[in-house]
Amino acid sequence: MGHSQSNEHSEVALTQIQELYKKFASECPSGNLHLHEFKKIFGIGSNCSAEESAYVENIFRSFDTNQDNTIDFMEYVAAVHLVLRGKLEDKLKWSFKVYDKDGNGRLDKREVRHIVKIISKIRRHDNSSGGEEMSPEEISDRIFQLVDINNDGQISLEEFIEGAQRDAWVMEQLSLDVRPSGWFLEHTTNEPTKP
Repeated sequence: MGHSQSNEHSEVALTQIQELYKKFASECPSGNLHLHEFKKIFGIGSNCSAEESAYVENIFRSFDTNQDNTIDFMEYVAAVHLVLRGKLEDKLKWSFKVYDKDGNGRLDKREVRHIVKIISKIRRHDNSSGGEEMSPEEISDRIFQLVDINNDGQISLEEFIEGAQRDAWVMEQLSLDVRPSGWFLEHTTNEPTKP
């Protein structure tokens, strides 16, 4: 109402949550979204690469806050909220969590290179967006040069957020594209053409 935040998507209203719940309950009658269902949302099938599958598994784990290997409705709503209206800092914290595969609160070059490699492959697969011709190793090395302020060979959450906010190229490399955002939008607004 009095919010001057001109976001493309407004706050998730109660009616939208009710609609989300109906859709969630119809697609997940068990009350939980399992990894194979989550992969389906992302369009990850048997013909996708191991890297794409691993990427989606990392995203799934990041939304599974209670680590029970399912996403319940509250986790689902939190994910929808993050994808559609989350603040930049919250999205970066979430991205950091996806990168931090071992969960130790710090990123090493192996973790960054792993996600960068997957993202590069997905971006090439999705569209040939005439981007830079840098290898995942070169991208990772450059990220560390620009972001690892104390040169300890690891990136802390603070360095990750500050680096992404300070440099547009770093932001582009570190921000995760949540490909089902269209799917989330579709299910928070009007129903799609298929019943």
